Amino acid sequence: MPPSRRAVLGAVGAAALGGGAAAQDGAPVALPGMRQFDLAPRAGGRPPWRIFLRRPDGPAPASGWPALFLLDGNAVMGIASDALRVQAAFPGETGLRDGVLVGIGYPTEAAYDDRRRAFDLTPPPEKGRTGGAEGFLRFIVEELQPFIASQLPLDRSRQGIFGHSLGGLFVVWSLMTRPRAFTHWVAMSPSLQFDAELIGQAQQRFAALPAAERGQPRVLLGAGEFEERLASFQAAAGDAAMRRESIGRLRIPARAREMADRLRALGIAAGFEPISGETHFSGIPVAVNRGLRFVLGPDQ
Repeated sequence: MPPSRRAVLGAVGAAALGGGAAAQDGAPVALPGMRQFDLAPRAGGRPPWRIFLRRPDGPAPASGWPALFLLDGNAVMGIASDALRVQAAFPGETGLRDGVLVGIGYPTEAAYDDRRRAFDLTPPPEKGRTGGAEGFLRFIVEELQPFIASQLPLDRSRQGIFGHSLGGLFVVWSLMTRPRAFTHWVAMSPSLQFDAELIGQAQQRFAALPAAERGQPRVLLGAGEFEERLASFQAAAGDAAMRRESIGRLRIPARAREMADRLRALGIAAGFEPISGETHFSGIPVAVNRGLRFVLGPDQ
């Protein structure tokens, strides 16, 4: 009796899944349009950062490409690249134009290099493992931005930076330190509890700047719904009391709203967007997409 069609298909499938080491191992997958570079500061003294660069397809607009620089590039660059690749193909549905993405991360396969990011993303003065934001910002502005501009044409009127958590803290501090470094600033779930005095000092320095040195920055802050209260699965867990204490102490959404108010009082176009249904970490993909829309979408 000849084998049934189902049996033949089953045998073919089994061979494809288990027929040899090559099939079992699979093949490496590359994100479309993505390149990476390891760049160290010209002055030396610091290990390199890993830079992920997504180039759009096709010729650049006459004004150059808009660009979004993303901190914690190891963790968020894949999210941002695929989200933009899908949505920029349907601008009538999404409002998103294509653009350059630049992820700033570290030479590691992990999502985060906890030690280096804790130093790079926290405001000065340097105190052992924290306080390296000044040197990191200098690298971004004076070395990384010119390097990217040497690779492809950029639209200087639409250059954004995105940071989450400590990255959001870095974005807020950098805005007040070098407000003309970017045109669009995205600080999601910013760790503004790190040192309120340092942020206050930076705010005072910004307020003292002449209007010409402030530029016209646009700022988006946001935080997850479940950074103010526990999600149901968290409330049922054994560490619920500890999490409630942490939420009350950190006050991440409240501090972000307060910062948006303070920035508006300084004449900055700033807004706060809640991220419903998400925690500090589960909200990262949504936060990245909000950042894409804020920088590469239509102005509101």
